[in-house]
Amino acid sequence: MLHLAVRLALAAVLLGAAAAKLRRPAESREALAALLARGGSPRGAAGEGAVGRGAPSRFPFVVVVAVEAALAVAVAAGLDAAALAAAALMAAGALLLARALRAGRAGAPCGCFGARSRISRAAVARAGLLAAAFAALPFVARTDPSTETWLAIGLAFALAGVAALGVAVLALAREVGMLRLAVGPQGALEIPEEGPPLGADSGLAAHLDPRPGAPLALAVFSSDGCGMCRRLAPGIAALGHHPHVSLLEFDDVRDAEVWQRLGIPGSPYAVALEGGGRVLAKGTFNSIAQLESVLASAERRAMESAGV
Repeated sequence: MLHLAVRLALAAVLLGAAAAKLRRPAESREALAALLARGGSPRGAAGEGAVGRGAPSRFPFVVVVAVEAALAVAVAAGLDAAALAAAALMAAGALLLARALRAGRAGAPCGCFGARSRISRAAVARAGLLAAAFAALPFVARTDPSTETWLAIGLAFALAGVAALGVAVLALAREVGMLRLAVGPQGALEIPEEGPPLGADSGLAAHLDPRPGAPLALAVFSSDGCGMCRRLAPGIAALGHHPHVSLLEFDDVRDAEVWQRLGIPGSPYAVALEGGGRVLAKGTFNSIAQLESVLASAERRAMESAGV
């Protein structure tokens, strides 16, 4: 059981190293080529730049990735020869990292675990420990797991996968939330060719609320067959209680004549009017925030026309 757990863990390390290199292959190839170059110049020197630019084309990057992946499969399958080969690979990596440290290249990319890996004492120690672990793997006692043990292992991997998926979903949700905050709410879709022309008389003056405290009117066009209209109906009704807004609602069947005369393209649609019925703003909306943006545009244009 111990042998199985260790060899699967070590195989995962090899497979992870190969996958990390493939995430940013050009940078990983360049870093590995510089690590394998003879001598090794200090970080930032012209010699390293020449290596980084010229060596990648000759460096067998694909071979290294393929060898790591093949060794991962073989180690997972329990082949002792593969474990010893992996130990030799890690020992060679430790020697190359130590040589690069002596050349003054600490902090430079090494490509061991992808483009983000750096040459450091910790990297040398990591490679040395992995080499020792792979070399010791053939000497770990083997036992044949029972059926219950295999089921427990499978269950553990499944739970780990579910946990990783949950973390990924939470991270994605956070990124979407941050993106929405960065983008900000979008206004209603105002297309000049659709609906009544801006600045024109809507012919709805007779429908307007004569209250002196309601300088703006909001005409909302909806239909019974519009699911979005039904979802937004409570918010629209709440907006109608605003002391400075007069709410007008027009149904596509009951008020078909108004729809046709104003050229309403569909529902839900809103037209903001001043007290005399002149069109100040308009647009298709899919949320209460977008509906409020129609009012905001109308208020801004009313202030601009008044010279405020």
